[in-house]
Amino acid sequence: MAIISFRSDEIHCKIVYYGPGRGGKTTNLITIHKALGHQVRGELLSIDTAGDRTLFFDFLPMDLGTIGKFRIKISLYTVPGQVRYNDTRKLVLKGVDGIVFVADSLEARKNNNLESFANLEDNLREQGKSTSVLPVVLQYNKRDLEGTKVAVLPLNELNEDLNPLSNYPAFPASALKGDGVRETFKKICMMTVVDVSTRLLKDRGMGLSGSGT
Repeated sequence: MAIISFRSDEIHCKIVYYGPGRGGKTTNLITIHKALGHQVRGELLSIDTAGDRTLFFDFLPMDLGTIGKFRIKISLYTVPGQVRYNDTRKLVLKGVDGIVFVADSLEARKNNNLESFANLEDNLREQGKSTSVLPVVLQYNKRDLEGTKVAVLPLNELNEDLNPLSNYPAFPASALKGDGVRETFKKICMMTVVDVSTRLLKDRGMGLSGSGT
C-alpha cells in the first residue's frame, strides 16, 4: 500500500518485478536504472544471496503528474527467483502497489513460469491481496532467442499459461537488448499511479492531476 509522507509531500508507491530465477528481472531493473536521469533516480542497491540477488532503487517520475499536492515517488524492487528464497519474496511483496511478472520464454522454463506465478498468488493471498485486484503487467522475456537453435515458447502458449482470460497487459521483450523494457515499465507505472490515486480519492478525497498520460 502506498505510503504518504507529509514531511516531503510525497506519495511512495512500490512496484515489484517478480518471476522465476534467471528470467531477466535483474536485467530489467539495471536497464531502467541506466535509462533514468541521475537527477531523478536513487542509487541502485543490491542484497546478494547465494546464486541470486535482490535489487532496488527509488526514483521521481517527472511525467506522471501529482496526486493532490503530493509528488509521486516510485520504488522498484526485484525478488530472488529461486524456490528457497520464498521468505525474502514475501518480505519484498509487503506493501506492493504494482507487479511486473517477468516470464522466461524458454520452452525448458515453462513449468518454472507456472510455479512462480502460483507462488506469487499464494504469497499475495497471505497478505490479503490478489493479482485480480493489483495492477499486474506480464513481460515475456528472451524473445531475441526466437529463430535460434534454442526452443522458445510461442506467445500464444505463454498467454494460455499465464493470461488465459487476457486480464493483464503483456509485452514481448528482450531485457538483454532493452527491447520491451521501457514499454513494460511505462505501463506498470501508469497503472499503479492511477490505482493508487483512485484508492486515495476514495479514502481521502485526493485525485491525480497534471498527468502526462
